[in-house]
Amino acid sequence: MKVLQFTIPVQQDKTIVAREDILPYFYPYLHKHKEMQITWVQQGDGTLVANNNMHLFQNNDVFVIGADLPHVFKSTSSYFIKESNKHIRSLDIFFDPDVICDSLLNIPELRNLRTFLKNAQNGFRVPKEMAHKVSAKMLHIKELDNGLVRTLQFIELLQILASVDSPEKLSADISSSFNNENDGIRISHIYNYIMRNYERDITLEEVARQAYMTPQAFCRYFKKHTRHTFVSFLNEIRINEARKQLSTGNYESISGVAYNCGFNSISNFNRVFKSITQQAPTDYVETLKNGVEQENFEYGGSLTNYALY
Repeated sequence: MKVLQFTIPVQQDKTIVAREDILPYFYPYLHKHKEMQITWVQQGDGTLVANNNMHLFQNNDVFVIGADLPHVFKSTSSYFIKESNKHIRSLDIFFDPDVICDSLLNIPELRNLRTFLKNAQNGFRVPKEMAHKVSAKMLHIKELDNGLVRTLQFIELLQILASVDSPEKLSADISSSFNNENDGIRISHIYNYIMRNYERDITLEEVARQAYMTPQAFCRYFKKHTRHTFVSFLNEIRINEARKQLSTGNYESISGVAYNCGFNSISNFNRVFKSITQQAPTDYVETLKNGVEQENFEYGGSLTNYALY
């Protein structure tokens, strides 16, 4: 994907910047910046792409994103429908880790926080049991005007985050991807096209045309840069959307969910669903009713980690 270099507007009298967004959908382009970012998804759902990995997100998820880590919060396709009244809301806290480490944390008593920031460059998802505490602290920081009190609250926020034990990393390696911008632009376009059209009968030939390739050349190219076939990639996108719909309980039938997610037969949906989740759809729904998978999906579930390059 093409990675856009962002410059976060930092006020002259503030080292820590809090920003709240209320928009029709999340900014849709992969980008990076020198600042670390703590994001609380107050309202919204979709897929977070961080370097070469993808993770589902929804309301009240909190993420730490490392400095210069390419990322994008990709809203689901329903947010792009003109008639949709949906919108996203998020609170972000930005700070330059080099500035923070060289000034604010440059004393022995706070050495553990310097180590934390260094180790958090690959980003991580804040565990569900800590998300409320972190988001409450973020909101408090946003509302404070007193610089000293704001700074002390920020240190407390870092202490909370540093206490996370074995966090779910967002990316395995920051430096492993995005070496070729031309390939990145093409893969980005393909990815966005699939995410916007997965619910209908999207064909290999159609997607290959988006990449200005023959189907045979596209298959080789896509497999090389994603380590997945087009069909396996599309199926996982569809099944994860089906999982999300099934988890809400707001559907008329499993077959209806299957067709809404782009499958043209219930038998094919059942086969693909079981191959990916190791459960039949009916068994999956029963597990949701028992409350086991529901908890895992809402806060810990993620898409298969695709290597996009």
